[in-house]
Amino acid sequence: MQRITIKVLLGCSALMLAGQSCTNLDETTYDVIPTSGTFGTTAAQQAALIGPLYSGLGDYYGNLTNLNTTTDEQIVPTRGGDWKDGDNWVRLYTHTWDPVTDNNQFNGPWNWCYNNITSINQQLGTIKDAGVIAELKTLRAFFHYEAMDLFGNAIIADQVSAGTPKQSTRADMFAFVEKELLAAYPNLSSTVGGAYYGRMNKYVADMILAKMYLNAQVYTGTPRWADAITRCNNIISSGKYQIVGDFFSNFVTQNQNSAEIILATPFDKSKRTGFQVQMQNLHYLNQLTYNLGTAPWNGFAAVTEFYNSFDDKDIRKKMWLVGQQYKADGTPLMDDAIPLAFTPEIPSLVLAAGAPGRVAGARSVKYQIQTNNTFTSQDNDFVVYRLADVYLMRAEANLRLGNTATALTDVNLIRKRAGMADFTTLTLTDMLAERGREMAWEYHRRQDQIRFGTYGDAKRFKAKDADSHWTLYPIPRDQLALNPNLKQNPGY
Repeated sequence: MQRITIKVLLGCSALMLAGQSCTNLDETTYDVIPTSGTFGTTAAQQAALIGPLYSGLGDYYGNLTNLNTTTDEQIVPTRGGDWKDGDNWVRLYTHTWDPVTDNNQFNGPWNWCYNNITSINQQLGTIKDAGVIAELKTLRAFFHYEAMDLFGNAIIADQVSAGTPKQSTRADMFAFVEKELLAAYPNLSSTVGGAYYGRMNKYVADMILAKMYLNAQVYTGTPRWADAITRCNNIISSGKYQIVGDFFSNFVTQNQNSAEIILATPFDKSKRTGFQVQMQNLHYLNQLTYNLGTAPWNGFAAVTEFYNSFDDKDIRKKMWLVGQQYKADGTPLMDDAIPLAFTPEIPSLVLAAGAPGRVAGARSVKYQIQTNNTFTSQDNDFVVYRLADVYLMRAEANLRLGNTATALTDVNLIRKRAGMADFTTLTLTDMLAERGREMAWEYHRRQDQIRFGTYGDAKRFKAKDADSHWTLYPIPRDQLALNPNLKQNPGY
Protein backbone atom coordinates (compact mmCIF):
# COMPACT_ATOMS: atom_id res chain seq x y z
CA MET A 1 0.00 0.00 0.00
CA GLN A 2 1.11 3.53 -0.69
CA ARG A 3 1.07 5.63 2.49
CA ILE A 4 0.02 9.27 2.55
CA THR A 5 2.12 11.10 5.16
CA ILE A 6 2.04 14.68 6.29
CA LYS A 7 5.12 16.25 7.91
CA VAL A 8 4.13 17.92 11.15
CA LEU A 9 5.52 21.40 10.62
CA LEU A 10 2.67 23.44 12.13
CA GLY A 11 3.94 26.53 13.78
CA CYS A 12 7.41 26.36 12.21
CA SER A 13 7.09 29.66 10.39
CA ALA A 14 6.14 31.52 13.52
CA LEU A 15 8.96 29.94 15.47
CA MET A 16 11.50 30.76 12.80
CA LEU A 17 10.42 34.38 12.86
CA ALA A 18 11.21 34.32 16.55
CA GLY A 19 14.75 33.19 15.77
CA GLN A 20 14.12 29.53 16.64
CA SER A 21 14.04 26.38 14.51
CA CYS A 22 11.55 23.55 14.15
CA THR A 23 13.20 20.15 14.42
CA ASN A 24 10.25 17.76 15.09
CA LEU A 25 9.84 15.95 11.77
CA ASP A 26 7.95 12.89 13.03
CA GLU A 27 5.42 11.56 10.50
CA THR A 28 1.76 11.10 11.31
CA THR A 29 -0.24 8.76 9.05
CA TYR A 30 -3.76 10.02 8.42
CA ASP A 31 -4.99 7.70 5.69
CA VAL A 32 -3.89 5.04 3.24
CA ILE A 33 -4.72 4.37 -0.40
CA PRO A 34 -5.25 0.66 -0.99
CA THR A 35 -4.16 -0.91 -4.23
CA SER A 36 -6.82 -1.26 -6.93
CA GLY A 37 -7.07 -4.99 -6.29
CA THR A 38 -8.36 -4.52 -2.74
CA PHE A 39 -10.43 -1.32 -2.99
CA GLY A 40 -14.20 -1.84 -3.01
CA THR A 41 -14.37 -4.63 -0.44
CA THR A 42 -15.98 -2.60 2.36
CA ALA A 43 -19.35 -0.84 2.44
CA ALA A 44 -17.69 2.57 2.73
CA GLN A 45 -15.42 1.89 -0.23
CA GLN A 46 -18.34 0.62 -2.31
CA ALA A 47 -20.27 3.79 -1.50
CA ALA A 48 -17.30 5.83 -2.65
CA LEU A 49 -17.31 3.94 -5.95
CA ILE A 50 -21.02 4.09 -6.74
CA GLY A 51 -21.79 7.54 -5.33
CA PRO A 52 -20.44 9.47 -8.33
CA LEU A 53 -22.38 7.19 -10.70
CA TYR A 54 -25.63 8.54 -9.28
CA SER A 55 -24.64 12.11 -10.04
CA GLY A 56 -25.44 11.40 -13.68
CA LEU A 57 -28.96 10.39 -12.72
CA GLY A 58 -29.52 13.99 -11.66
CA ASP A 59 -29.23 15.05 -15.29
CA TYR A 60 -32.58 13.33 -15.97
CA TYR A 61 -34.20 16.70 -15.35
CA GLY A 62 -31.85 18.70 -17.53
CA ASN A 63 -32.05 16.32 -20.48
CA LEU A 64 -35.81 15.86 -20.55
CA THR A 65 -37.04 19.34 -19.66
CA ASN A 66 -36.57 20.74 -23.17
CA LEU A 67 -37.99 17.67 -24.90
CA ASN A 68 -41.21 18.03 -22.92
CA THR A 69 -41.95 20.89 -25.31
CA THR A 70 -42.84 18.27 -27.93
CA THR A 71 -45.96 17.36 -25.93
CA ASP A 72 -49.35 19.01 -25.53
CA GLU A 73 -48.61 20.28 -22.01
CA GLN A 74 -45.61 22.59 -22.44
CA ILE A 75 -44.85 25.46 -24.79
CA VAL A 76 -41.99 27.95 -25.08
CA PRO A 77 -43.29 30.91 -27.08
CA THR A 78 -40.91 33.29 -28.78
CA ARG A 79 -41.38 36.55 -26.86
CA GLY A 80 -40.08 39.30 -29.11
CA GLY A 81 -36.36 38.58 -29.35
CA ASP A 82 -36.40 36.37 -26.27
CA TRP A 83 -36.44 32.60 -26.69
CA LYS A 84 -35.94 32.93 -30.44
CA ASP A 85 -32.93 30.58 -30.34
CA GLY A 86 -32.98 29.94 -34.07
CA ASP A 87 -36.65 28.83 -33.84
CA ASN A 88 -35.54 25.72 -31.96
CA TRP A 89 -38.54 25.88 -29.59
CA VAL A 90 -40.95 26.35 -32.47
CA ARG A 91 -39.63 23.22 -34.19
CA LEU A 92 -39.84 21.13 -31.03
CA TYR A 93 -43.42 22.17 -30.35
CA THR A 94 -44.63 21.73 -33.94
CA HIS A 95 -42.79 18.43 -34.55
CA THR A 96 -40.67 19.87 -37.33
CA TRP A 97 -37.28 19.38 -35.71
CA ASP A 98 -34.35 18.67 -37.98
CA PRO A 99 -31.60 16.10 -37.23
CA VAL A 100 -28.89 18.50 -38.36
CA THR A 101 -30.13 21.88 -37.14
CA ASP A 102 -31.37 20.48 -33.84
CA ASN A 103 -28.59 17.97 -33.31
CA ASN A 104 -27.71 19.32 -29.87
CA GLN A 105 -31.24 18.74 -28.55
CA PHE A 106 -30.81 15.01 -29.15
CA ASN A 107 -27.07 14.55 -28.76
CA GLY A 108 -27.31 15.70 -25.15
CA PRO A 109 -29.77 12.98 -24.07
CA TRP A 110 -27.88 10.35 -26.08
CA ASN A 111 -24.61 11.24 -24.38
CA TRP A 112 -26.38 11.38 -21.02
CA CYS A 113 -27.46 7.75 -21.45
CA TYR A 114 -24.26 6.31 -22.85
CA ASN A 115 -21.71 8.29 -20.87
CA ASN A 116 -23.39 7.03 -17.71
CA ILE A 117 -23.57 3.49 -19.04
CA THR A 118 -19.84 3.61 -19.81
CA SER A 119 -19.02 4.85 -16.31
CA ILE A 120 -21.08 2.06 -14.77
CA ASN A 121 -19.39 -0.56 -16.94
CA GLN A 122 -15.98 0.69 -15.86
CA GLN A 123 -16.88 0.31 -12.20
CA LEU A 124 -18.65 -3.03 -12.44
CA GLY A 125 -15.35 -4.82 -12.97
CA THR A 126 -14.09 -3.65 -9.57
CA ILE A 127 -17.16 -4.67 -7.53
CA LYS A 128 -17.51 -8.05 -5.80
CA ASP A 129 -20.63 -7.57 -3.68
CA ALA A 130 -23.70 -9.14 -5.34
CA GLY A 131 -26.05 -6.47 -4.03
CA VAL A 132 -23.94 -3.61 -5.36
CA ILE A 133 -23.56 -5.36 -8.72
CA ALA A 134 -27.35 -5.74 -8.92
CA GLU A 135 -27.81 -2.07 -8.04
CA LEU A 136 -25.38 -0.90 -10.71
CA LYS A 137 -26.87 -3.18 -13.34
CA THR A 138 -30.30 -1.78 -12.52
CA LEU A 139 -28.96 1.75 -12.90
CA ARG A 140 -27.39 0.73 -16.21
CA ALA A 141 -30.70 -0.81 -17.29
CA PHE A 142 -32.45 2.49 -16.48
CA PHE A 143 -30.21 4.38 -18.91
CA HIS A 144 -30.71 1.71 -21.59
CA TYR A 145 -34.46 2.01 -21.03
CA GLU A 146 -34.29 5.77 -21.53
CA ALA A 147 -32.26 5.35 -24.74
CA MET A 148 -34.77 2.80 -26.01
CA ASP A 149 -37.70 5.07 -25.22
CA LEU A 150 -36.19 8.18 -26.81
CA PHE A 151 -34.36 6.75 -29.82
CA GLY A 152 -35.74 3.24 -30.40
CA ASN A 153 -32.93 1.48 -32.24
CA ALA A 154 -29.92 2.23 -30.07
CA ILE A 155 -26.92 0.45 -28.54
CA ILE A 156 -26.71 -2.33 -25.96
CA ALA A 157 -23.53 -1.64 -24.00
CA ASP A 158 -23.08 -4.34 -21.36
CA GLN A 159 -19.29 -4.17 -21.07
CA VAL A 160 -16.34 -1.91 -21.67
CA SER A 161 -15.34 -2.21 -25.31
CA ALA A 162 -12.77 -0.48 -27.47
CA GLY A 163 -14.56 -1.46 -30.66
CA THR A 164 -17.36 0.24 -32.54
CA PRO A 165 -20.65 -0.95 -31.00
CA LYS A 166 -23.43 -2.25 -33.17
CA GLN A 167 -26.96 -0.91 -33.27
CA SER A 168 -29.76 -3.00 -31.77
CA THR A 169 -33.45 -2.96 -32.58
CA ARG A 170 -35.90 -1.52 -30.11
CA ALA A 171 -37.27 -4.99 -29.45
CA ASP A 172 -33.77 -6.24 -28.64
CA MET A 173 -33.22 -3.26 -26.36
CA PHE A 174 -36.47 -4.11 -24.57
CA ALA A 175 -35.45 -7.76 -24.12
CA PHE A 176 -32.03 -6.78 -22.77
CA VAL A 177 -33.39 -4.31 -20.22
CA GLU A 178 -36.06 -6.76 -19.07
CA LYS A 179 -33.53 -9.59 -18.68
CA GLU A 180 -31.10 -7.37 -16.76
CA LEU A 181 -33.76 -6.15 -14.35
CA LEU A 182 -35.21 -9.58 -13.69
CA ALA A 183 -31.74 -11.04 -13.08
CA ALA A 184 -30.79 -8.22 -10.71
CA TYR A 185 -34.09 -8.19 -8.84
CA PRO A 186 -33.41 -10.93 -6.21
CA ASN A 187 -30.23 -9.18 -5.07
CA LEU A 188 -31.67 -5.68 -4.92
CA SER A 189 -32.38 -4.07 -1.57
CA SER A 190 -35.93 -3.63 -0.33
CA THR A 191 -34.80 -0.73 1.86
CA VAL A 192 -36.59 2.57 1.20
CA GLY A 193 -35.31 6.01 2.09
CA GLY A 194 -32.35 6.84 4.25
CA ALA A 195 -29.15 5.64 2.61
CA TYR A 196 -31.24 4.27 -0.30
CA TYR A 197 -32.96 7.55 -1.11
CA GLY A 198 -32.36 8.34 -4.78
CA ARG A 199 -30.91 4.87 -5.44
CA MET A 200 -31.97 1.72 -7.23
CA ASN A 201 -33.87 -0.83 -5.14
CA LYS A 202 -36.48 -3.52 -5.84
CA TYR A 203 -39.29 -1.01 -6.21
CA VAL A 204 -37.44 1.19 -8.67
CA ALA A 205 -36.81 -1.95 -10.72
CA ASP A 206 -40.53 -2.77 -10.47
CA MET A 207 -41.30 0.75 -11.66
CA ILE A 208 -39.05 0.54 -14.70
CA LEU A 209 -40.54 -2.84 -15.60
CA ALA A 210 -44.08 -1.52 -15.11
CA LYS A 211 -43.32 1.38 -17.45
CA MET A 212 -41.86 -1.00 -20.02
CA TYR A 213 -44.79 -3.39 -19.87
CA LEU A 214 -47.32 -0.54 -20.02
CA ASN A 215 -45.63 0.62 -23.25
CA ALA A 216 -44.71 -2.83 -24.55
CA GLN A 217 -47.10 -2.62 -27.48
CA VAL A 218 -45.29 0.52 -28.63
CA TYR A 219 -41.84 -0.94 -28.03
CA THR A 220 -42.33 -4.50 -29.31
CA GLY A 221 -45.78 -4.74 -30.92
CA THR A 222 -47.07 -7.04 -28.14
CA PRO A 223 -49.15 -5.67 -25.23
CA ARG A 224 -48.17 -6.72 -21.68
CA TRP A 225 -50.93 -5.17 -19.57
CA ALA A 226 -51.11 -8.01 -17.04
CA ASP A 227 -47.36 -7.86 -16.47
CA ALA A 228 -47.63 -4.14 -15.83
CA ILE A 229 -50.30 -4.82 -13.18
CA THR A 230 -48.06 -7.40 -11.49
CA ARG A 231 -45.21 -4.93 -11.14
CA CYS A 232 -47.54 -2.20 -9.87
CA ASN A 233 -48.95 -4.65 -7.34
CA ASN A 234 -45.43 -5.35 -6.06
CA ILE A 235 -44.94 -1.69 -5.26
CA ILE A 236 -48.39 -1.03 -3.78
CA SER A 237 -48.58 -4.22 -1.70
CA SER A 238 -45.12 -3.65 -0.23
CA GLY A 239 -46.56 -0.94 1.98
CA LYS A 240 -43.30 0.97 1.65
CA TYR A 241 -44.93 4.02 0.06
CA GLN A 242 -48.11 6.00 0.73
CA ILE A 243 -50.24 8.52 -1.10
CA VAL A 244 -49.55 11.59 0.99
CA GLY A 245 -52.41 13.84 1.99
CA ASP A 246 -51.00 17.01 0.48
CA PHE A 247 -50.32 16.70 -3.24
CA PHE A 248 -47.86 19.60 -3.21
CA SER A 249 -45.75 18.16 -0.39
CA ASN A 250 -44.15 15.95 -3.05
CA PHE A 251 -42.63 19.04 -4.63
CA VAL A 252 -41.69 21.38 -1.76
CA THR A 253 -38.15 22.65 -1.39
CA GLN A 254 -37.32 19.92 1.13
CA ASN A 255 -39.28 17.06 -0.42
CA GLN A 256 -36.84 14.27 0.35
CA ASN A 257 -39.02 12.90 3.15
CA SER A 258 -42.18 12.41 1.07
CA ALA A 259 -43.51 8.88 1.56
CA GLU A 260 -44.87 8.93 -1.99
CA ILE A 261 -41.55 9.27 -3.81
CA ILE A 262 -40.14 6.05 -5.25
CA LEU A 263 -37.20 7.63 -7.06
CA ALA A 264 -35.97 11.22 -7.06
CA THR A 265 -32.81 12.89 -8.26
CA PRO A 266 -31.40 14.93 -5.35
CA PHE A 267 -30.51 18.56 -5.95
CA ASP A 268 -28.87 21.23 -3.84
CA LYS A 269 -28.74 24.88 -4.81
CA SER A 270 -24.98 25.12 -4.23
CA LYS A 271 -23.61 21.55 -4.17
CA ARG A 272 -25.59 19.48 -6.68
CA THR A 273 -26.89 22.26 -8.90
CA GLY A 274 -29.05 22.23 -12.02
CA PHE A 275 -32.67 22.36 -10.86
CA GLN A 276 -33.66 25.76 -12.23
CA VAL A 277 -37.40 25.47 -12.68
CA GLN A 278 -38.00 28.98 -11.33
CA MET A 279 -35.57 30.47 -13.85
CA GLN A 280 -37.24 28.76 -16.82
CA ASN A 281 -40.82 29.59 -15.90
CA LEU A 282 -41.13 32.90 -14.10
CA HIS A 283 -41.29 36.46 -15.45
CA TYR A 284 -38.19 38.58 -15.04
CA LEU A 285 -39.94 40.75 -12.43
CA ASN A 286 -40.95 37.72 -10.35
CA GLN A 287 -37.48 38.16 -8.94
CA LEU A 288 -39.17 40.72 -6.68
CA THR A 289 -41.98 38.32 -5.77
CA TYR A 290 -39.67 35.70 -4.30
CA ASN A 291 -36.62 37.85 -3.45
CA LEU A 292 -34.45 35.94 -5.88
CA GLY A 293 -30.82 36.77 -6.43
CA THR A 294 -31.18 36.62 -10.22
CA ALA A 295 -34.02 37.61 -12.57
CA PRO A 296 -35.80 34.57 -14.12
CA TRP A 297 -35.78 33.97 -17.86
CA ASN A 298 -39.54 34.10 -18.64
CA GLY A 299 -39.74 31.10 -20.95
CA PHE A 300 -41.76 27.93 -20.34
CA ALA A 301 -45.56 28.01 -20.04
CA ALA A 302 -48.55 25.68 -20.11
CA VAL A 303 -50.35 25.08 -23.38
CA THR A 304 -53.67 26.94 -23.01
CA GLU A 305 -55.87 23.90 -23.62
CA PHE A 306 -53.86 21.85 -21.16
CA TYR A 307 -54.32 24.48 -18.46
CA ASN A 308 -58.04 24.59 -19.25
CA SER A 309 -58.32 20.82 -18.72
CA PHE A 310 -58.14 21.45 -14.95
CA ASP A 311 -61.44 22.00 -13.17
CA ASP A 312 -61.50 25.07 -10.94
CA LYS A 313 -62.23 22.76 -7.98
CA ASP A 314 -59.16 20.67 -8.71
CA ILE A 315 -56.53 21.32 -6.03
CA ARG A 316 -53.86 20.50 -8.60
CA LYS A 317 -54.81 23.57 -10.63
CA LYS A 318 -52.85 25.58 -8.07
CA MET A 319 -49.70 24.29 -9.76
CA TRP A 320 -50.28 27.05 -12.34
CA LEU A 321 -49.46 30.65 -11.63
CA VAL A 322 -51.98 33.03 -13.23
CA GLY A 323 -53.30 36.53 -12.55
CA GLN A 324 -51.78 39.62 -10.99
CA GLN A 325 -48.22 39.27 -9.66
CA TYR A 326 -46.89 41.09 -6.62
CA LYS A 327 -43.67 42.09 -4.97
CA ALA A 328 -42.79 40.33 -1.73
CA ASP A 329 -44.28 43.24 0.22
CA GLY A 330 -47.63 42.93 -1.58
CA THR A 331 -47.17 45.78 -4.03
CA PRO A 332 -48.64 44.91 -7.46
CA LEU A 333 -46.02 44.42 -10.13
CA MET A 334 -46.18 46.45 -13.32
CA ASP A 335 -44.57 45.75 -16.68
CA ASP A 336 -44.24 48.78 -18.96
CA ALA A 337 -46.86 50.59 -16.90
CA ILE A 338 -49.47 47.83 -17.25
CA PRO A 339 -50.34 45.26 -14.57
CA LEU A 340 -48.12 42.18 -14.67
CA ALA A 341 -50.85 39.55 -14.77
CA PHE A 342 -50.29 36.12 -16.28
CA THR A 343 -53.03 35.00 -18.63
CA PRO A 344 -53.54 31.37 -19.68
CA GLU A 345 -54.24 32.53 -23.23
CA ILE A 346 -51.27 32.37 -25.60
CA PRO A 347 -52.35 34.12 -28.81
CA SER A 348 -49.38 33.08 -30.93
CA LEU A 349 -46.38 30.78 -30.89
CA VAL A 350 -44.28 33.77 -31.95
CA LEU A 351 -45.29 36.78 -29.85
CA ALA A 352 -44.50 40.42 -30.54
CA ALA A 353 -42.13 42.26 -28.27
CA GLY A 354 -43.75 44.04 -25.34
CA ALA A 355 -45.52 43.42 -22.06
CA PRO A 356 -48.55 41.49 -23.44
CA GLY A 357 -46.30 38.82 -24.89
CA ARG A 358 -44.22 38.63 -21.74
CA VAL A 359 -47.23 37.67 -19.58
CA ALA A 360 -48.82 35.16 -21.96
CA GLY A 361 -49.20 31.66 -20.56
CA ALA A 362 -49.78 30.07 -17.15
CA ARG A 363 -46.50 29.32 -15.35
CA SER A 364 -45.71 26.16 -13.44
CA VAL A 365 -45.17 26.43 -9.69
CA LYS A 366 -45.77 22.74 -9.09
CA TYR A 367 -42.35 22.69 -7.52
CA GLN A 368 -42.24 25.18 -4.67
CA ILE A 369 -40.31 28.32 -5.53
CA GLN A 370 -37.47 28.79 -3.06
CA THR A 371 -37.75 32.28 -1.63
CA ASN A 372 -34.78 34.47 -0.72
CA ASN A 373 -32.60 32.28 -2.90
CA THR A 374 -29.40 33.91 -4.09
CA PHE A 375 -28.56 30.94 -6.35
CA THR A 376 -29.98 30.12 -9.78
CA SER A 377 -30.59 26.50 -8.69
CA GLN A 378 -33.08 25.29 -6.08
CA ASP A 379 -32.98 22.61 -3.36
CA ASN A 380 -36.06 20.65 -4.51
CA ASP A 381 -35.33 17.08 -5.57
CA PHE A 382 -36.83 16.23 -8.95
CA VAL A 383 -39.32 13.35 -8.74
CA VAL A 384 -38.78 10.65 -11.36
CA TYR A 385 -41.25 8.07 -10.00
CA ARG A 386 -43.95 8.29 -7.34
CA LEU A 387 -46.78 6.14 -6.06
CA ALA A 388 -49.65 8.10 -7.64
CA ASP A 389 -48.24 7.14 -11.04
CA VAL A 390 -48.30 3.48 -10.00
CA TYR A 391 -52.02 3.64 -9.19
CA LEU A 392 -52.75 5.35 -12.48
CA MET A 393 -50.69 2.82 -14.44
CA ARG A 394 -52.48 -0.05 -12.76
CA ALA A 395 -55.80 1.60 -13.48
CA GLU A 396 -54.98 2.02 -17.15
CA ALA A 397 -53.78 -1.55 -17.56
CA ASN A 398 -56.95 -2.86 -15.90
CA LEU A 399 -59.10 -0.59 -18.05
CA ARG A 400 -57.46 -1.93 -21.20
CA LEU A 401 -58.13 -5.46 -19.97
CA GLY A 402 -61.81 -4.66 -19.40
CA ASN A 403 -61.61 -4.46 -15.59
CA THR A 404 -63.31 -1.07 -15.40
CA ALA A 405 -64.53 -1.31 -11.81
CA THR A 406 -61.02 -2.08 -10.56
CA ALA A 407 -59.62 0.74 -12.65
CA LEU A 408 -62.15 3.19 -11.24
CA THR A 409 -61.09 2.39 -7.67
CA ASP A 410 -57.48 3.34 -8.41
CA VAL A 411 -58.28 6.46 -10.41
CA ASN A 412 -60.75 7.75 -7.86
CA LEU A 413 -58.18 7.35 -5.08
CA ILE A 414 -56.03 9.89 -6.90
CA ARG A 415 -58.95 12.16 -7.74
CA LYS A 416 -60.09 12.23 -4.11
CA ARG A 417 -56.81 13.77 -3.01
CA ALA A 418 -57.26 16.42 -5.71
CA GLY A 419 -60.67 17.32 -4.28
CA MET A 420 -62.50 15.94 -7.29
CA ALA A 421 -65.66 13.82 -7.42
CA ASP A 422 -65.37 10.16 -8.30
CA PHE A 423 -65.61 9.03 -11.89
CA THR A 424 -68.59 6.72 -12.34
CA THR A 425 -67.53 5.71 -15.83
CA LEU A 426 -64.06 5.62 -17.31
CA THR A 427 -62.82 5.80 -20.88
CA LEU A 428 -59.31 5.84 -22.29
CA THR A 429 -59.80 9.54 -23.03
CA ASP A 430 -60.63 10.11 -19.36
CA MET A 431 -57.59 8.08 -18.38
CA LEU A 432 -55.15 10.11 -20.45
CA ALA A 433 -56.65 13.38 -19.22
CA GLU A 434 -56.37 12.31 -15.58
CA ARG A 435 -52.79 11.23 -16.06
CA GLY A 436 -52.12 14.67 -17.53
CA ARG A 437 -53.56 16.50 -14.56
CA GLU A 438 -51.76 14.38 -11.98
CA MET A 439 -48.40 13.96 -13.71
CA ALA A 440 -48.09 17.35 -15.42
CA TRP A 441 -44.51 18.38 -16.21
CA GLU A 442 -43.05 15.25 -14.63
CA TYR A 443 -41.88 14.19 -18.11
CA HIS A 444 -44.15 11.20 -18.71
CA ARG A 445 -46.45 13.01 -21.15
CA ARG A 446 -44.63 12.16 -24.39
CA GLN A 447 -44.65 8.49 -23.50
CA ASP A 448 -48.33 8.67 -22.50
CA GLN A 449 -49.39 10.46 -25.67
CA ILE A 450 -47.56 7.99 -27.88
CA ARG A 451 -49.19 5.06 -26.06
CA PHE A 452 -52.64 6.61 -26.38
CA GLY A 453 -52.06 7.57 -30.01
CA THR A 454 -52.40 11.35 -29.55
CA TYR A 455 -48.79 12.50 -29.82
CA GLY A 456 -49.17 13.48 -33.46
CA ASP A 457 -52.61 15.03 -33.08
CA ALA A 458 -53.28 18.65 -33.94
CA LYS A 459 -52.83 21.12 -31.12
CA ARG A 460 -52.64 24.87 -30.78
CA PHE A 461 -50.31 26.23 -33.50
CA LYS A 462 -49.60 22.74 -34.87
CA ALA A 463 -51.27 20.78 -37.65
CA LYS A 464 -51.59 17.02 -37.35
CA ASP A 465 -48.45 15.05 -38.21
CA ALA A 466 -48.38 13.39 -41.62
CA ASP A 467 -46.76 10.22 -40.25
CA SER A 468 -45.61 8.62 -37.01
CA HIS A 469 -41.83 8.83 -37.38
CA TRP A 470 -41.81 11.76 -34.96
CA THR A 471 -42.54 9.33 -32.10
CA LEU A 472 -38.82 8.54 -32.17
CA TYR A 473 -36.15 11.17 -31.98
CA PRO A 474 -33.43 11.07 -34.63
CA ILE A 475 -30.12 9.38 -33.93
CA PRO A 476 -27.86 12.41 -33.31
CA ARG A 477 -25.71 13.51 -36.22
CA ASP A 478 -22.61 13.44 -34.01
CA GLN A 479 -23.19 9.78 -33.18
CA LEU A 480 -23.73 8.82 -36.83
CA ALA A 481 -20.41 10.45 -37.67
CA LEU A 482 -18.61 8.58 -34.89
CA ASN A 483 -20.13 5.14 -35.42
CA PRO A 484 -20.64 3.76 -38.96
CA ASN A 485 -22.75 0.94 -37.50
CA LEU A 486 -25.51 3.38 -36.60
CA LYS A 487 -28.33 3.97 -39.07
CA GLN A 488 -30.72 6.89 -38.87
CA ASN A 489 -34.27 6.23 -37.74
CA PRO A 490 -36.82 6.04 -40.59
CA GLY A 491 -38.30 9.33 -41.77
CA TYR A 492 -35.29 11.53 -41.04
